[in-house]
Amino acid sequence: MTSAPRKRAAAAAATLPAILLLTSLTGCSAVSDALYGEASHEFSSHDQMVEQWSKEAPWLPADASSILIREKTDGDPASLTADSATPLDPELCGEVERRSAPTFALDNTPDVFKIDRVYACGDWAVVATDDGWYGWTPNHPDERAQSPAP
Repeated sequence: MTSAPRKRAAAAAATLPAILLLTSLTGCSAVSDALYGEASHEFSSHDQMVEQWSKEAPWLPADASSILIREKTDGDPASLTADSATPLDPELCGEVERRSAPTFALDNTPDVFKIDRVYACGDWAVVATDDGWYGWTPNHPDERAQSPAP
């Protein structure tokens, strides 16, 4: 004869693998982010990014959409990709020799190691993509020194 506590323990043991699997599938990104001090963000528009993101990308054109960001939670580095049909502002960005590379790779972005020139936009290095822009920070001090942005 089985006691009630033993039945509850057996039922819990039987459901534990399913609970662990579900948690690993739904919480994997959150656990990984917390473990490594990283965060991912998605914004539908430039305005939404400005309103909700704690950092800044002043070079990003106002028409930017489909914005994806991967960053360290305690400061730099960060990578950002966005769709945009607008050229970069020459008051903020100038073309320079590439001396940096992103810490975080984002899907559907160019291989920056095959690119010789980037736009230096303050603390960001930026390259064109098929649909817009891909930027990362921090950039190399030589890139930063040549940026027209203060």
